[in-house]
Amino acid sequence: MPSFVRSDLPDLAAFAVIVRRRSFKAAAIELRITTSALSHAIRRLEERLGLRLLNRTSRSVAPTPAGLKLAEELAAGFERIDAALAGLDGEQGQGLGELRLNIPRDASRLLIGPVLAPFRARLPELRLTIVVENRPVDLVAEGFDAGIRYGDTVPEDMIAVALTPPLEWVVVGAPSYLAARGRPEQPEDLMGHSCLRLLLGDNSAFRWELGNGAAMRRLDAPGTCTINDTETTVEAAVAGLGLAYVLRWRVERELAEGRLELVLPDWSSTGAGFHMYYPSRRQNHPALRQLVDLIRVRQGLPALSA
Repeated sequence: MPSFVRSDLPDLAAFAVIVRRRSFKAAAIELRITTSALSHAIRRLEERLGLRLLNRTSRSVAPTPAGLKLAEELAAGFERIDAALAGLDGEQGQGLGELRLNIPRDASRLLIGPVLAPFRARLPELRLTIVVENRPVDLVAEGFDAGIRYGDTVPEDMIAVALTPPLEWVVVGAPSYLAARGRPEQPEDLMGHSCLRLLLGDNSAFRWELGNGAAMRRLDAPGTCTINDTETTVEAAVAGLGLAYVLRWRVERELAEGRLELVLPDWSSTGAGFHMYYPSRRQNHPALRQLVDLIRVRQGLPALSA
């Protein structure tokens, strides 16, 4: 295997973008070069390494086993380079300009709110704009540097960094509701109850997911009240208006105070955690890593720069 030379770096970076984008055309647009030049770079890299890195058809492109291993190692290396570059900006945030974030309400309450003060203390000169909304957005088209979503909903062409471990979803109800309507024992029992339906950002109703793996049940929960905001949903559940399907993390206080109770506890479901996502590793805002590290450490995850 030939040793690394400096001239390999552009070709390695181009290869990493192709693997992330799963498209020569999309990678060429991001890198601002022609697809022909990109193809030539990959061919040059494969010839130098003596390995086939990509399997390419008329419809798709995917890494070979050797290519996938190389891509994973490159991702770790580029993360270290990002950390080194971010460190050059110092602790005062001088010259960092503006960081624009788009985040859902639950992430605002659970992740951003608790770290906002220490983040601002680190980078007092940074202009920070946070737009809180639940609808899916095109970060690039709407001028955002980054956003937060559940990991399984991040667009495939984006860089995604985990902010939390996987999260638990549960069904909850107020003691008054359960006393009046009874307690469901099986997922199918929910069909005879009043459920507070969850409206997604694309205006579709979310099907409740109960259990995990092959045993998971997906139900179109019945109910005449559909809400797109967790805060309002929790308030409605506490008031006894129906059963709610929410992040357990979001209702820990209500459960501890007895204002809500777990329903079907054996049918809780584990889903993807929150992820920070952004368009390109090469264009990552230098302040973003510090925000990500603050959140990750608070959630018991290692800092990226560790």
